[in-house]
Parts: sequence; C-alpha cells; structure tokens
Amino acid sequence: MRVSATTNDVVAAEIAAEQQHVDRVYTELAKAAERTELIHAEGMARGRTDRPGTGDPREEEMVGLFERDALVFSASKRRVSLETQHEGLVFGRLDLEHATPDEDGETREVRYVGRLGVRDDDYEPLVVDWRAPAAAPFYRATPVDPLGVLRRRVLRCSGERVVGVEDDLMVAEAPDDLVVVGDGALMAALTRSRGARMRDIVATIQQHQDEAIRAPARGVTEITGGPGTGKTVVALHRAAYLLYSDRRRFESGGVLVVGPSSAYTAYIERVLPSLGEDSVVLRSIGDVLAGMTATRLDPPATAAVKGSLRVRQLLARLSRQPIPGGPSLLRLFVMGHAVRIEVRDLDRVRAQVLRHHHRNSSYEAAVRALAEVAWAQVHQGEKQEFVDRFADANDVEAFMREWWRPVDPREMLLWLADEALVRDLGVVSDRDAALVAASYQLALREGTWSVADVAMVDDLHARLGTMVQLPDEERGFYEIEELEDASQYGVAALRGSRAERPVPVGDGEEGHVAAVEPTASERISSDPRTRLLAGRIGSVEEYAHVLVDEAQDLSPMQWRMLGRRGRWASWTVVGDLAQASWSDLEEAGRAREEAFGSAVRRAFHMDTNYRNAREIFDLAARMIREHVPDADIPEAVRETGHDPVELTADDVPAAAREAVTELLGQVDGQVAVITPAVWRAALEPLTGLDGRLLVIDPLSTKGLEYDATLVVDPDGIVAESPGGVRVLYVALTRAAHRLTVLRPA
Repeated sequence: MRVSATTNDVVAAEIAAEQQHVDRVYTELAKAAERTELIHAEGMARGRTDRPGTGDPREEEMVGLFERDALVFSASKRRVSLETQHEGLVFGRLDLEHATPDEDGETREVRYVGRLGVRDDDYEPLVVDWRAPAAAPFYRATPVDPLGVLRRRVLRCSGERVVGVEDDLMVAEAPDDLVVVGDGALMAALTRSRGARMRDIVATIQQHQDEAIRAPARGVTEITGGPGTGKTVVALHRAAYLLYSDRRRFESGGVLVVGPSSAYTAYIERVLPSLGEDSVVLRSIGDVLAGMTATRLDPPATAAVKGSLRVRQLLARLSRQPIPGGPSLLRLFVMGHAVRIEVRDLDRVRAQVLRHHHRNSSYEAAVRALAEVAWAQVHQGEKQEFVDRFADANDVEAFMREWWRPVDPREMLLWLADEALVRDLGVVSDRDAALVAASYQLALREGTWSVADVAMVDDLHARLGTMVQLPDEERGFYEIEELEDASQYGVAALRGSRAERPVPVGDGEEGHVAAVEPTASERISSDPRTRLLAGRIGSVEEYAHVLVDEAQDLSPMQWRMLGRRGRWASWTVVGDLAQASWSDLEEAGRAREEAFGSAVRRAFHMDTNYRNAREIFDLAARMIREHVPDADIPEAVRETGHDPVELTADDVPAAAREAVTELLGQVDGQVAVITPAVWRAALEPLTGLDGRLLVIDPLSTKGLEYDATLVVDPDGIVAESPGGVRVLYVALTRAAHRLTVLRPA
C-alpha cells in the first residue's frame, strides 16, 4: 500500500527504522577511520632509524622507507575517501524477493546502497558501493522487469540524519508487511531547487542512464539527447564507474574530462568527488593545453577561421617562416677563408632542415646544413676539419642564437598580428587575414588569449617541438640583478610585492617616502605581451580515457587537439547537435572521427527531459523546430502550471530589474540573467540585488541549469552567437521552474 504523506506516524516510523541502520553504518565508519589512522601511524614509524650521522641508508632502512610510503599513501587515500563520502553516505535500499531460499530458509533480502562499501566486524556488507554489480538492480529494476526487487527506497539525509524516504514499487501489489511511502524518488528530486553546483544523481539514476554508465570501457561511447536529459551527469557517473571497475588502468593512465567553459568546470567540480573519485583531470576547452589558459571568445567570423581545418595550412607555412627581425646574412672567416651566406641560401637551409626535423630540436642540424653551404663556397682543405671549425666559430654561435633560436609556439602565433604576413602566407582571403591579424593585435593590447587560440598553439607546438634551452653564455652570479626579466630563470620577484610602493626612509615615524621600482612579477602582470608568454608550454599529456561534454561545440582544430591526448584512449562523448555553437558540423564530424580512429562505437540516447518544466520546454521546442526541423526533442515529464512570461520594454535595464525581482520571489534557488554582450554592462549591477542572482553570457550557460532565468534580447543572442538560433535554444532551456523572456521594443 502506498502511504500518503499525511500519514505522519507511519512515515516517521519508517524514517526511524532507516535511522537505526544508518547509525550502525556510521559507527562502522568511525571504526574504519580509526583503523586508517593506525595504519597511517604505523606507516610513519617504518623506515625510522636511530643510527646517527650521514651516509647511505642500509638495505633494511630502504625497505622500511618503501613500506612507509606505501602504507601512508594507502591510508591517506582511504582517509580522504571516508571524509568525502561522509555526507549522504547511505542513499538507497532494496527489498528483494529471491526465488530460492538462502541457507537460513529466507527468501527476502534487504540491501543498502551508498557512495562507498561499508562492512561490519564480521565482514558482512552494511552498504554496497553504488558502482558494484550488487547495486545494479537499484538502477536497472523496473515494474516490467523488477529483477527480484519488491521495493526501491531512496533515503534523503542531512549529515548523518535521515530526513525523508521516497519509494518506488516494482510489483503490482505490495506485500502486507511492506510500506510504500511518497510519490517516487525521481519526481521528488526533480522539484528541488538548483544551487550553484551540480548535484549528482546517484540516488535517482534511471535504467536507460545506468546502461550508459556501465557500458564497456573500450572504444567510443556516445551519449546523445536534447536539453535537460541528464547527459552530463550520466557521463560523470560513467567516469566514476570506470575508475571503480578498472582502477589500475584508468588511475594510472588518467581520465580527462573536458567541458565548454570555466563556468561549467566550476559547476561540476564537486560531482566526481561526491561519487568517490578525485583522480580525474577536469579542464575547460580553453585549459586543455598545459601552460595556457583562455576564456575570451572571438567574434563568430574570427572563430570560424581559427577553428577550421584550413588554418592548419596557414600554421604549417607560418612554422617555416624566419623569425621576424632576425639576421638575413652570415659573414665570417673560417680557416682563413671568407664565407658569406645570404638570405636565399638561408631560406633554402631552413626549408631543408624543417623537412626532417622539428624546429626547436634541430639546432645542430641547422648548423651542419649551414656548414655544408659554407664548404661548397670554399671547397679547400679537409672537409671535416672545416665543418668542425665552422660549427665552433663564435660568429656562427652568435648568428644561430638569433636566426635559429627556439621559438615558443605562442610567440609564433603572435606573428600573425602582422596582417601583411597573414596575407603573404596565402591561405586565407584578405577579409579573413584582416580578422586574424586584428584578433592578435587585440591579444597584444589586452594580454589575453582567446579560446580558439589554444588549439592553434597546440598545433604549432606539435610542429615546432618542445622548447629547449640553448646553452647560456657564462655569467657572473650577481649579473642576474641586471636582467630585465628574471622570470625566465624561475625568479618570481626580486623585491617586494607592489609597484612604486611607499617605504619609510630615515629614522622615526616621520621619515619621508621613496618610490620603489616594479618587481619582475609586477612587470609581468602589467605588460600584455609578457602575460601572453608567461609560463612554459609542456609536452602533450595522454590519457587512458577522455570524456568530452558539449561535443557539438568543438571546432575541427579543437578535435585535433583532443585527439593528440587520446591516441590510445577510450572515449565518452556527450552532445546534442541542435545546441551546437559550431556552424560547420560536417567538417567538425570528420575531425572527430579522425580523433577516434578505428575504435568500436556504441551509442546511448536520452529522450526524457528531467530539467525543464513542460511549459518552459514547449516554448523552446517550438522555436527550435522552426529552424532545425530534425532537432532531437525529448519529452518533459514535469509540469508546474506556470507558463513562460514574455515581455517587451523600451527601458531594458529597468524592466529586467523588475522581472528578476519577481523571479527571486518565486523560486528558492539560483536565478540567471542570460544576456548578449550589448546589454551585459547595463545588467551587471543586478547582481547586487541577491546573492542567488548572476548575469551570464549564453555560451557560458552550456551544461548549466538554474531555478529561473531571464533571457534578454533573444534576437541579440542569435546575432552575436556563432551557432545563432541553436545558442538561443540553449539559453531558453536552462530554467527548471520559471522562465521570463525580455525583448527590447
């Protein structure tokens, strides 16, 4: 019998019964924590010696040190696991009916499901880890195929206290001794408020979602579906499941999760730790390349040039260009013979060397090639002696330090600020050359990279090779104080922390003040070019598994960048073409298939919209169908009785203030004002109304959700966005409960 929520005594009795088991679990958890501390202490004691003095450790001491490190590492991981999983540890219960009795003659079994496995002193399971095969019926059971489950119960907990239960009955009629409470766990979860961070769905995973989560690891697993279908959170649960099922492979090889923006990564960053995993590398697409971070977005026309595959030819030609301002003539005497190598021969040598070598690792090859040119001019004496003397000549070394110095791929990309150079490379039209040059002129003014630049730098890095340090000329120790920029030697600052900061000079409290020159780190922060080149681009990190969310937004160049990191990886790819912000989906698809290689493919489709109320999604669905007739339209399962509000106003900021004030009073969670750039500055002050309110651009809302949204100037969103109406579709589907659309008059 399903019990009404008004039957308070029955519900209270069920909660009390569950509390008893939860209390027992936390008691065992406390014991486990104590055992972990003992192991940690034992580990720290290993390897200690009372032997004074220095010298090499004895063999038994080395063994002790190894044992110490192993025990401390293991204990520390377990301690972190116990601490992070403490909140809401037990979230599910299964009441099962087995066809055959167990050894005690019982056919009933109660099985609790939680964030990690917990056993009692007799090693009997008190909680089953949600990723274990024994927990699968919690997610797979349905009334059509109950898998032996009579009742599935979700426990809602606050800390260690059970505050509510919600049941799903899997059989036509409940046994007399089985109470069924509430209207179902899923609907209860869907009506809750949205916060600033994504919640896991580990307690309410549905059957079709669980199938995607537990799919085989190898190959490419694609998860598709319209807005609100839970694609992102299913993919994150899949990452946690893969680490649980094959930890050696995926923890040692690494799991990379790539999202569309820094707002997205901030939103999901706590989901995986809450599922028992903290060994995943989480990156926005502007952070994939180690040593470089970008959040700025190019205008659509510029982004289209930078992201297309044709830019590869532009970068290939750029990588073979001479260093701007470098020498164009080498003159010296070798063994009494005059040598003169002019620009034509220098260009030929450069082309010859770069056919077989990476630029940054071919210094010696370039010297040998120049020596061959010089020998061809002289052709007297012993060739080997001549070549050796040429290579050792100070004039050659000085020339090479300017003509063939290692080039940072970021520095090379900035050469494209010269519009004439871009045109001379002969790949793009004059219009596109102007767009590209303007983008790097902006970068040099502002000191910020665009997101599209990251994939271009990664491509150049693959062509140039890793930066190497040429041997330094011998310096006196104190000469470092005379360097204009000591940061290249790892010195962050030579003096205090504030430019021209006043410091007291003289005795007493009334001394005058003197200005202090900016430190090295302050010069880095104030000079745009130095900020662009700060740090170092490292080697490409490869992973055992790559998870890509909002995959439909990736440009072909970005797919190539990810492909370099997933050469031997399995993949989980999440997307919806109707929400794409990249326009040329055919070219992106080719680049994506190249990244995947010949790996086996499997696909899972999510067709239920759990996020949006039906009234909200109906508006968005009508809009997208007009422009994308074959859009993947899921079914919204929840109604609120509140239709979206559509407004038109002359004074947009005033109307927006009134609209968000009303929305803040209608919902308990976050409210977002989604606006094109033209209104951003005017609407930013609205954030002062309430801590739950934020103002955000449409592209940064990818993968996010809010209790309510105010979508400002839909036509402006379409006009400024690379995906046009598809990005407006994203904006209209971020709200769970209330939506207001505001159009300028």
